[in-house]
Amino acid sequence: MTESGHDMLQETRPLWTSKEVSEALGVPSLTEWQAQGVSIDTRTLSHGDIFVAIRGDRLDGHDYVSNAFENGASVAIVATDAELNIVAGVDETHLIRVMDTQNALEKLGQAARNRITGQVVAVTGSVGKTTVKEGLGLVFSQIGKTHISKASYNNLWGVPLSLARMPADTQFGVFEIGMNHAGEISSLTRQVRPDIAVITKIANAHIEHFDSLEGIAHAKAEIFEGLDGLKTALVPADSEWAPLLMQSAKDAGAKRVVSFGESDASDVRVISFKLHDHCSCVSADISGQPVTFRIGATGHHQIVNAMSILAAVQVFEEDLTSAVLSLGEMKAMDGRGRRHNISLSDGDLVVIDESYNANPESMVAALKTLGQFPRLGQGRRIAVLGDMKELGSQGDELHKNLVEHIINTDVDVVFTVGSQMKLLQDALPGGRRGAHATSVDDLKSFLTQEVHAGDAVMVKGSNSMRLSELVKCLIDLDIEEGFGASTVQNEGGIS
Repeated sequence: MTESGHDMLQETRPLWTSKEVSEALGVPSLTEWQAQGVSIDTRTLSHGDIFVAIRGDRLDGHDYVSNAFENGASVAIVATDAELNIVAGVDETHLIRVMDTQNALEKLGQAARNRITGQVVAVTGSVGKTTVKEGLGLVFSQIGKTHISKASYNNLWGVPLSLARMPADTQFGVFEIGMNHAGEISSLTRQVRPDIAVITKIANAHIEHFDSLEGIAHAKAEIFEGLDGLKTALVPADSEWAPLLMQSAKDAGAKRVVSFGESDASDVRVISFKLHDHCSCVSADISGQPVTFRIGATGHHQIVNAMSILAAVQVFEEDLTSAVLSLGEMKAMDGRGRRHNISLSDGDLVVIDESYNANPESMVAALKTLGQFPRLGQGRRIAVLGDMKELGSQGDELHKNLVEHIINTDVDVVFTVGSQMKLLQDALPGGRRGAHATSVDDLKSFLTQEVHAGDAVMVKGSNSMRLSELVKCLIDLDIEEGFGASTVQNEGGIS
């Protein structure tokens, strides 16, 4: 999908017409028009899009309406009380005025959901929801026309926007739903109305907003409140919260609850697996049907993710053979485990990009993957770790507790960034300590000079720590791309 929500190939029919939008919003359109997409961001708006002027906490979309039309918007949905400076050639006939633009976006999303006859999956969880969403999109796109929410468009703006971008002839819709606080998923899942609701894993993400991990489990279980159609819940069998999730699904009216994982009690179960450098080979039982397949992304967590994907395929009674073949093409995403082979003058360096986000559960999984990475000659396994945010009063302890996982997974050296990761650095045995920096900028030059051919470097932290910039610095060392480590200057700032 493009940023504005329409396919690279031109749709055979417009995504929206003036008549359809008028009916969805209950307001008249002053002229006839067609739109190929929906956008709330003028920076990524494509020609022919509907622009919805959202009033956010920091920015007001009404300040950018002129930019939207300069970029080719077909029409703009704006508030009735908005005073606008409109570009030449644009008048009120190009505007749809509503009382509340957020509500209008949600109405568009609901209209899009109502008009499709296909099936819908919604995914949430503390870890892995974006990966599972992308995997479901990959698998179902080989079966029929599939629409998936872009990137991590999983909040109060992203979910209705993703729905509003869904073409009328969609056969499979796949949506990600996220949350920071209790009650947020409840509203979003009622908009999506999924046939299948998937919970990937319960972990300490956003724990500062909850009294306990049980509170997070209850909040994630809100996804079952929107179940429609097949009303099927997919839950992780290996989670300590599996009984709570199963009961929550039943209480919400689920007709069927399917468990997935490695437990013998799982309905969709891993029988055996083997991790390789660039893939994983798996034997599994999918509700009584044996399958053997390859996942084009490595890591133990990817195997359990694949179980949830195949469980959804089985519930929809689609072809498992096609699904497992598609999983062979499944790749780790930028910031979520993607690997880069960097050519240095004396050999290759491997960079594992886990920079998008972090919580204790995903951090342990990433360290385990790094610890299983085969040693390249005299190369080292190096972890570059940034603070994990939104852990509240437990944050200091959860950072320090990573030390045992680093030792047990045989990671050689650890570089850290941020005040809380300093606690981990101080707790490490002397031989494992790399360097600590207060900011990414202070670590950039030091790290790029410290890595050598044969090293495997895994970079992970919360997105706000900007560790993706470290990944870029390491990628820029690639001599085949015209860069060289010798061009990097030491800026200091390391403790």
